[in-house]
Amino acid sequence: MERIRTCVVGATGFAGVEVCRIVLGHPALELTMATDRKAAGTRLADVYPAFEGACDLVLSLPEPEAIAQNADVAFLAVPHTASLAITPQLLSLGVTVIDLSADYRLHDAAVYEQWYGTPHTSPELLGQTVYGLPELNRSGLLVLGERHEKGEAVLVAVPGCYPTATALAAIPALEAGLATGDLVISDAISGVSGAGRSANARTHYCHANESVEAYGVAHHRHTPEIEQTLTQVAGREMNVVFTPHLAPLTRGLLATVYMTAADGITANDVQDAYERRYADEALVSTLPAGHMPQTSSVAATARAQVGVALDDRRRRVIIASCAIDNLGKGAAAQAMQCANLVLGLPETQGIGVTAPLI
Repeated sequence: MERIRTCVVGATGFAGVEVCRIVLGHPALELTMATDRKAAGTRLADVYPAFEGACDLVLSLPEPEAIAQNADVAFLAVPHTASLAITPQLLSLGVTVIDLSADYRLHDAAVYEQWYGTPHTSPELLGQTVYGLPELNRSGLLVLGERHEKGEAVLVAVPGCYPTATALAAIPALEAGLATGDLVISDAISGVSGAGRSANARTHYCHANESVEAYGVAHHRHTPEIEQTLTQVAGREMNVVFTPHLAPLTRGLLATVYMTAADGITANDVQDAYERRYADEALVSTLPAGHMPQTSSVAATARAQVGVALDDRRRRVIIASCAIDNLGKGAAAQAMQCANLVLGLPETQGIGVTAPLI
């Protein structure tokens, strides 16, 4: 079978280089182009020596016409607004886009403009985009796959890492009606790679090492994305209090979510609901009762692990905790999971499903 020509835009960022690594090991895809504005003209292996002998690509500028000549699908691992500048052109040139940025995740352009402080220059594409959380929107991704098979270029908006972990923690309780009210609280901790490759005062080793810090409190940009997803799940408007934390980890993310429990439910009801919801999911596991997830169990994989409990001592609260790799299920591996569905390939093809044992 002829392999699918693939371009990674923003290939030297942490998420982008992880996509490159996955594509190079994918039996159905071929990495035919990788771009980076700052490193154009440099070999990818010169930026990341681990690719020496495995990839001889020279990084290019992200020019849509050149991408269209060399690739059928493009993964965009770029900051917000960078996707706005290139995605409409890529689609018009027949390139399917798997976008890891925030530019097409929110359904309402006005909400995007409010939280990201910049105009949304292609709001007409928002209605054509599928939010790429397969465990929630698999049917939508498969519809994109039908359109792609007919020769249409399509667009997937891959969720952020915090929204992914928060949603996977909350979905079963909200879908089963075990959680009431309109408030969800998410406390989440991420490794430093989630902040991107460019270091700043917060992510510099001397500041981040041996320290945990809350940041973006009450105004983090992932808040409306989480609210949008949980509103879809619950069928009613949901409000989210989201507090992210930075921990001295290279990679890994843990989101612990709190929801008001409905009257009369038991801990067994909660456990059963989560086990049923994820029983057929290849990449999400519910841990046995009494067990909570840890980031080391999912590091360097596409997997998510969820643990749940019911606290009924004073206020009855469902506590659900989800661990993912922020660069795996939180970015590159989830992007590939979505791409597989759109391209008509096995959903987990080419992505790691187990963690290193040590």
